[in-house]
Amino acid sequence: MDIKVYNQDGQEVGSVQLKPEIFGVEPNEAVVHQYIVNYLARQRQGNASTKVRREVSGGGRKPWRQKGTGRARAGTIRSPLWRGGGTVFGPKPREYGYKMPKKMKRLALRSIFSDKARSERIRVLDKLQFEEIKTRAVVNVLAKLNLEGRKCLLLDEGMNENLSISCRNLGRVKYCRAALANGYDMLDADYLVFTRAGLEKVEEVFA
Repeated sequence: MDIKVYNQDGQEVGSVQLKPEIFGVEPNEAVVHQYIVNYLARQRQGNASTKVRREVSGGGRKPWRQKGTGRARAGTIRSPLWRGGGTVFGPKPREYGYKMPKKMKRLALRSIFSDKARSERIRVLDKLQFEEIKTRAVVNVLAKLNLEGRKCLLLDEGMNENLSISCRNLGRVKYCRAALANGYDMLDADYLVFTRAGLEKVEEVFA
């Protein structure tokens, strides 16, 4: 599949061929679903914590004698039955994510790339370089590509600091290094905007 390449002024400057083993596979929705569920599970902090009866301070002695008081027997004021006592089966810090085979992850990402390519939601720029940090510069580039107001994920190779910081104030635009792109952000974006270097890196990593 051939796709046009544009410069930052929105002018066509050539074309590039997308590798079919990445951008031409049959999307597997089930694997993509598993990938997204696992990704979202891994975003959970999992730091909720409660104390069981042995961890609650106090309650070192028996509140009253076993027999003869007319009240129910009690061994500690920190019983789960008492106010201020321990918690039964309460949450403890944990990891919600789970392991997923590498081949399944790669298939999920290839499926997302292929779906974007099939629906013509990929744009390629020869480069994305700014001399200064300026949000307006990113907005202008996207406007020239007819992507103003759309959710876009910008994928470049290496750490492009000026571009990264320029995108921060744009709620519908994200920047990411191409090799570190995750399927959730790609699926959430309306369009994937690659630089030539970013596209080459994706093809190197996922081929």
